[in-house]
Amino acid sequence: MKTAVKYDLEVLKEEARYLVKKGAIKRNEPIYALCKFIPGRDWVCLELELEKNEFLLRDKIIDLLANETWNED
Repeated sequence: MKTAVKYDLEVLKEEARYLVKKGAIKRNEPIYALCKFIPGRDWVCLELELEKNEFLLRDKIIDLLANETWNED
């Protein structure tokens, strides 16, 4: 039996940070852009998690990553 991956907001933030760092998505894209990288069966769970945390799919990725820490160069 296959178990579903548990997505919580922190996992989604980590995935978004990774994709931004890799250049696959930009910070100013809507959160919905992440759906290209998340399996469809898991996306529904992520939508519920986003809604529970008061995020909209049209909100920007940067809103999701608002608490990023920056290292000085």
